[in-house]
This record gives sequence, C-alpha cells and structure tokens, in this order.
Amino acid sequence: TLDLTCREMPCFVKFSEMEKMANMQAEMNEVQPLLLSVTLGSTSQFSFTGKKCEILQDMNRHLEAVLKEKRALRKRLIKPRCQESLPIEATFHKCIVELLTEAVTFIEKLESHLLSVRSIPQIPNMMKNMDTALTKAEVLVMDLEELTEQMLKWRELQKESYSD
Repeated sequence: TLDLTCREMPCFVKFSEMEKMANMQAEMNEVQPLLLSVTLGSTSQFSFTGKKCEILQDMNRHLEAVLKEKRALRKRLIKPRCQESLPIEATFHKCIVELLTEAVTFIEKLESHLLSVRSIPQIPNMMKNMDTALTKAEVLVMDLEELTEQMLKWRELQKESYSD
C-alpha cells in the first residue's frame, strides 16, 4: 500500500524517476552481453537469428537514446520543481479562489453555452415559425369568438322559441 500511495504523490516523483533510471541501467547491463554473444556467435545455427539481431539492435538504439537523455533526466531531478509554478501574493489568494470557482462553473455550463451559440444561425427560422404559429393562433381565436357569438345567438333563439 505504501508503494501505491507514494507513486501518486508528487513528492515521490524524483524517486520514481530514479527507479526508472536504475531499471534502464539494469536492462542495459543485461542486453550488452547478449549483443556481444549475438555478434560473436555464428548466425548459421538458427534461421531466426537475424530477426533477434534486429530486435537487439533496435533495443540497443533505444538504450543509447536513454543514455543521451540521462543528463537531462539528472538535471530535472536536481532542479527543484517548486520554482516552476508562478508565485501568487497572499493578497490575491482570495481573488484566485473566486476566479477558480467561476472557472469551474463556466466549464460546467460550457456545453449549454455552446448549444446556444450553435443555435444562433437558426434563430431567424425559429422567429418565422413562431410568427406563423402566432398568426394561426390569432385566426383560431377569432374563429372561436365568432363561434361563441353564434352559439349565444342560437341559445337566445332557442330560449325564445321555447318560451313562445
């Protein structure tokens, strides 16, 4: 459990990089005798020796590239990582916290914002559809008013006919 937790914490990054370098060095120490034995041994004994040789040469090139990067890795391990971040004065900490909360809410609502921006070109068509729907609703309201007037007139005529 200690190994699992220490690999995730940033303070153990240097240790994991050093462990990677040690593993690479061990691989190089194992591969070098193999390369020597392949180059010195006879290639006629096995039909697939050529493929193995190519694989080992690729591995050798890879390990040489790792050796070239060894200096850069050491420099990165020696250099403290805390200087890479930007220092923020204590007076601005509150502003940064507020800014981060606003950034989080903006990111949460980003998809809805994008949908509304994408719908902007469709607004004229939507407005036309709404206008036609509104005129149809107005026509239906006028027809309904005429129908109610006719029904009221018919009701009055029926009352008069029954009263007579």
